Amino acid sequence: MSYDVRSAVSKSNAEPGPDGKLRLFTSPSAFPNPQRLRLFLHEKGVADRFEETVYDMAPGGQQRQWPHSRMNSWGETPTLQLADGSFISETAAIVRYLDQSLPGRRVMGETALEQGLDAMWDNRVWVHILYRIVTAFHVLHQGLGPKLELTSNPAWGEHCRKEALAHASLVNQHLSDGRDWLLGGDAPTFSDITMATAIAFSKFPVNATPLDERFEHIDAFWQRWQARPTFQAAYTDRQSGVPEIDER
Repeated sequence: MSYDVRSAVSKSNAEPGPDGKLRLFTSPSAFPNPQRLRLFLHEKGVADRFEETVYDMAPGGQQRQWPHSRMNSWGETPTLQLADGSFISETAAIVRYLDQSLPGRRVMGETALEQGLDAMWDNRVWVHILYRIVTAFHVLHQGLGPKLELTSNPAWGEHCRKEALAHASLVNQHLSDGRDWLLGGDAPTFSDITMATAIAFSKFPVNATPLDERFEHIDAFWQRWQARPTFQAAYTDRQSGVPEIDER
């Protein structure tokens, strides 16, 4: 059976960006999922191939308004527009597509084993650390304004904070053998990118759960990331909300 990938994504009459660039609809660097993609693009060496539309996320929730929901009915960022006018959303899905279709090193792993291990670690970090911190942010605070923050649940927020710290301790233990990156190679993979954005978001003042201050080997990991030109390039908007990044 043949399968047309275009049937799996939304359609639009929108035109590609100028100079044939693919178009990205994203958010400032304070928002972890768009930032995971942005870091990937710089690690892949393809950031200059894209035109970004950066939404004003709060308090109006520009990403939830009809021009974007027509492209991505979930009203979330990032969203990637392809040259044929179709769309892909969800960060890991966009990264997988770009990693396979564009030249450059395979950030998600070169071999089948590396790709499997990277997916394993990315899932662990995303589900048990970053998403927990994101959930705590949403249920403990009205961070994005009343139009978007509909639930207040302090008990659940504190539980999520504890879960994030417990699983971060497992990552810290994993890094204690002297490896630079989660897979032990010479360069970070996508799971490392997810961990970097988790650390950055944990340091967001409202979250007040800075993982680098609590765990020795995560701190060293964070320092390695900050020294990478790709990391510095990905945070040039100075809107991460983390002073040590924005005031660099």
